[in-house]
Amino acid sequence: MSRLMTIWSYIRRHKYLITILAFLVVIIFLDENSLMQRAKHKREISTLNSEIAKYREQYEEDTRRLKEIMDNPEALEKIAREKYLMKKPNEDIFIFEE
Repeated sequence: MSRLMTIWSYIRRHKYLITILAFLVVIIFLDENSLMQRAKHKREISTLNSEIAKYREQYEEDTRRLKEIMDNPEALEKIAREKYLMKKPNEDIFIFEE
């Protein structure tokens, strides 16, 4: 019984400290919006923002190339020859692999 009284007296003397520590544990670790969750979400947001920037650059580059193909028939022929290995009649194609 004396051990229980010792624990109870310790809790009574340090009740504010125990309350503050319990509050901090809940805020940092246990809550749905804890600080750890916030840090995780910030990392995820920064990763997604970098992906958005990468895809925007790719979209702008593809849009520029599409406009160039639509305006210039020589560019269209160049892409058809390089990518799809198309050729003109009476023309031979040699493919060199490294």
